[in-house]
Amino acid sequence: MIFGKIDYINLLPFHIFLKKSSMGNSFKKTVFFKQGVPSYINSKFQKRQVNAAFISSVKSNKKNAKTLPVGIVAKKRVKSVLVEEGSPKDDPASATSNALCKVLGLKGEVSIGDDALRKYIQNPDIYVDLALEWNKKYHLPFVFAVLCVNSHYGIYKKLSKNFIKQKIKIPQYILNDYSKKRGISAHEIKEYLKLISYKINKKEERGLKLFLKKSSNLGFKK
Repeated sequence: MIFGKIDYINLLPFHIFLKKSSMGNSFKKTVFFKQGVPSYINSKFQKRQVNAAFISSVKSNKKNAKTLPVGIVAKKRVKSVLVEEGSPKDDPASATSNALCKVLGLKGEVSIGDDALRKYIQNPDIYVDLALEWNKKYHLPFVFAVLCVNSHYGIYKKLSKNFIKQKIKIPQYILNDYSKKRGISAHEIKEYLKLISYKINKKEERGLKLFLKKSSNLGFKK
């Protein structure tokens, strides 16, 4: 089995969960990873070169893939998906964030991920938080990615259920390591993760469907 890994802080709890999974060492040894930014993982999933991954929402509604009610969700603010208003410039790493910027009628340079989070922490006043703008406009959470599966569905369904049930504690040494590598304090990482949730309930599903409809109307292909 090959899982598409996006090594952003927002998925750190899930990666820790996989390492500590109660499904046994034999299972863990069968799971391999392809790692990259969201757009890279989207492509690998479409080509069936990974069996499961958190796929950008705008690309998640595929006929040949099954989805699980797990994703990367921001209830309101997210701090890691931003636009600096000015000349339009997409972030090549993220199809969803680029589409969201246009759905909201904003123009500027889009940036995502840990680099965006660091920039926001350093100078929040110059950026627009896209998840917060979505919430202000539609009063719904925003789903940035959905856990999609094209094989071994039963295994990933069980994994995702177990993940949602657990409260994941991030060891201090991992926080310190990410802090050093990403240039973001351990405190800021913990504060950031409070903004992220993973269960896609009815309200999140409504937000996702609304976004897919609006992005499709603007010509973004699923």
